Amino acid sequence: MDYMLEMRNISKRFGEVQALRDVNFVVAPQEVVGLVGDNGAGKSTLIKIVTGYYQQDSGEVYFKGQKLEDLSVAKARQLGIETVYQERALADQQTLWRNIFMGRELTTRNGFLDVRKMKRETEKLMVGSMGFTSAAVAPDSVVRTFSGGEKQGVAIVRALYFDAELIILDEPTMGLSLSETRKLLDFVGGIKEAGKSCIFIDHNVFHVYSVADRVVVLDRGMVAGEFLTKDIALDQLMDKMYRVAQTGHLD
Repeated sequence: MDYMLEMRNISKRFGEVQALRDVNFVVAPQEVVGLVGDNGAGKSTLIKIVTGYYQQDSGEVYFKGQKLEDLSVAKARQLGIETVYQERALADQQTLWRNIFMGRELTTRNGFLDVRKMKRETEKLMVGSMGFTSAAVAPDSVVRTFSGGEKQGVAIVRALYFDAELIILDEPTMGLSLSETRKLLDFVGGIKEAGKSCIFIDHNVFHVYSVADRVVVLDRGMVAGEFLTKDIALDQLMDKMYRVAQTGHLD
């Protein structure tokens, strides 16, 4: 099978701490993979290697079949790997269209900002991808007026618009209300519909289970198990995660 992302035997140490040990992790095209585990399991370290923030001590990383050497944050972004952090990634005091195009503004042939085009593109995205139907929300709406889930949706759509192939959501439901969380989970479904892949990192297995095709459990820097959500009930998955947390293994 051709994978979007393939990580083989990844190990990473920080001084005396072995953060990752021989981790194998893959993401297929148009797949949502849930990455779960307790604090210190190695989730953040693994993702920082994917995004070029850290270099692995050993192991190999492939993206769309290409082996990645000396991956940097800028190079990862150029390849189409985008991370959507909690809503802090947006500029609250700015308008929706400015947030969508921040740092990647569209310009005219003469080099001037093409504000009209950016607003027009934002309006298309609002209806087609973000699902905004309220007349109160417009390209000139200030982002601070949006709910937490809507802000996350803006960040996801921004990544999709700029051709992200793999979108990483890092604890995206933290601090969201129930209705905001539901809105966010709808946006995650939109990533698959757009033909892209997603890594969904969250402490809440309920949220992960509802959107993921597959769940990978990390524990103490190692893969403790992985499960297709279609093949396992939520209560079974929770029971296995509890056993991992207590014993370090599934059996």
